[in-house]
Amino acid sequence: MTATTLPSSMPAQVAEQEAPDAPVKPRASRDDWTMRALMLVIGLYLVVAIAIPLGSVLLRSFQTYAFALAELEIQVWDGQGWSETQSARELAEKLDLPVVADPRTASVERFQIKELFPDIKRTDETTRFRLRDLSEEGGRILIKGEVSQGSEWIEMDAATMRRALLRPAQAFGLGNYLRYIQTPALTNSVWNSLEISAITTVITVFVAFWFAYALTRTRMWGKGLFKTIALMPILVPSLLPGISLVYLFGNQGVIRELLMGESIYGPIGIVIASVFFTFPHALLILLVALGLADQRLYEAAVALRASRWRTFWTVTLPGARYGLISAAFVVFTLTITDFGVPKVIGGQYNMLAVDIYKQVIGQQNFQMGAVVSVVLLIPAVVAFAVDRVVQRRQVALLSARAVPYAPKPSRRMDLGMLGYCCAISLFILTIIGMAQFASMVKLWPYDLALSWKSYQFDLMDGGGWASYWNSIELGLWTAFVGTSVVFLGAYLVQKTRGFRLGRGLFQFLALMPMAVPGMVLGLAYIAFFNAPNNPLNLLYGTMAILVICTIAHFYTVAHLTAVTALQQMDSEFESVSASLKQPVAKMFTRVTVPVCMPAILDIGIYLFVNAMTTVSAVVFLYSKDTTLASVAVLNMDDAGDIAPAAAMAMMIFYTNVGARLIHLFISRFVLKRTQAWRAR
Repeated sequence: MTATTLPSSMPAQVAEQEAPDAPVKPRASRDDWTMRALMLVIGLYLVVAIAIPLGSVLLRSFQTYAFALAELEIQVWDGQGWSETQSARELAEKLDLPVVADPRTASVERFQIKELFPDIKRTDETTRFRLRDLSEEGGRILIKGEVSQGSEWIEMDAATMRRALLRPAQAFGLGNYLRYIQTPALTNSVWNSLEISAITTVITVFVAFWFAYALTRTRMWGKGLFKTIALMPILVPSLLPGISLVYLFGNQGVIRELLMGESIYGPIGIVIASVFFTFPHALLILLVALGLADQRLYEAAVALRASRWRTFWTVTLPGARYGLISAAFVVFTLTITDFGVPKVIGGQYNMLAVDIYKQVIGQQNFQMGAVVSVVLLIPAVVAFAVDRVVQRRQVALLSARAVPYAPKPSRRMDLGMLGYCCAISLFILTIIGMAQFASMVKLWPYDLALSWKSYQFDLMDGGGWASYWNSIELGLWTAFVGTSVVFLGAYLVQKTRGFRLGRGLFQFLALMPMAVPGMVLGLAYIAFFNAPNNPLNLLYGTMAILVICTIAHFYTVAHLTAVTALQQMDSEFESVSASLKQPVAKMFTRVTVPVCMPAILDIGIYLFVNAMTTVSAVVFLYSKDTTLASVAVLNMDDAGDIAPAAAMAMMIFYTNVGARLIHLFISRFVLKRTQAWRAR
């Protein structure tokens, strides 16, 4: 067969019609440009609230201060003539003088030039000195409060020289990291954090797995009750378990004998409190992992006469492996980045998150705090990245023909798991109950009569009742503004046509906060927003920056929740709306929002609860007028008012319980009106 050719006489127009159509790029409509503009606005918020502050703290970690002694030249007049020019560094090295400025006071730290001549007295009238600064910046020499200009020789007598100062030079390098490596107290905290996080991860995932197994694979009594109790730790700040353990196992604890002479202040206390704090997070993941099972696999195991343990190892465990891995990385990240638990009960056992607090608040050493932040960021980012890779490799466990797993009654298994769940629930209720009891005791342990004395927060050092109301205000603003921003951003990234590059960058920014510890984010806000030349400096110390920071801190989980809800909606909704020439805004308000209302309400309560309990990200950002309840717990504990600290922590707990009940009531009312179509 020969190829068909077009006659030369055929018109070009006909040839073009016969040729295959080239792909046509759809033209962006006004709604498309509007959606892209809105995505750009929210993306700009994420850049300002996350990316730029992180870049600022990274830059600070490389910022060093040192005295430019090599560029300071000195000549001495001994009565007969000027000596040879000497470098100040050579003189300093002979006297073994330090030449590195203290970054805590780098803005005011000065090097006294008289230290280079310890034998010269103020009354010496025969010796004179000449100084000159050859550094590129110049102006490093201070004489009687005035800055020298240029690199010309400055002549002075001994009395004036004794008052002359040298200012430090700012540079960038690895000096701070080298000092970090050479400081055993700081490097030990890395291994301490890794060790505690690994131990906590093993214990928590093991305990949570069997608890989830009891709730999903048995017919035991009270599953709803046990699940409710298991999720209670989410509603309390991470400081609370540490406070409770002090009352239980401290030097005057009620059951301190159970530790057999060991101290609760240190690794033991951190691990116990961290298990309490991270347990519900692991449980939620494992409930989903174990909830997806195919009944036919277990029927096949029975038909093959496989034992219960063999079925567990060959069917149950492999089916939940991705959930186990994800839960392990979540627990590891939460533990290594947590600040509240090791701060309250860590004692002298250093952890990375507490090191940041000590360097910035305790020693005013911002540069070293930035270095610790970068070190803490590394394991958090690695854990997050591995977790994302594992989730992408996960395959569907249920096919279209799968039969949902229905556990069969087993008296022995059901009673065993009931006892196990009772023990875990008792542990959780003991921690919370101990905090409540301690908050109402007049004087522990001498007068155990009940009293409301500890709830008189205005008489305590820490923030008073104003801090509690500030937390509620923060929670409401975070829930309202955060839910609006997060859901709109998720809608734009899912429903915007084209603009692949912009959507990809937006998705990356939305996932970034998950890998950023709260302490690092808070320190990054200091580096960026507190800079004097930053026009956004006016936000520092206000409620606005607390709202911005809190939304940014918990953005990722809320974003993923919204994306999951939006992915359940068929794209035909938008196609039908476009064919009817309906504006996107109308489609969004009348269809998308009502359909996704359950997810929107969940995002709102998630942000509110976390705004009430968070302490790590906001501990650097509050002012005397914006002290928060969680920060007040920390301040009271530092001041020795442990009972009032427990009382404030319980107020946070009860507020979150109330918020959950209100959320449940509103959900039933709103969903009854917006989700009626689901029952048809």
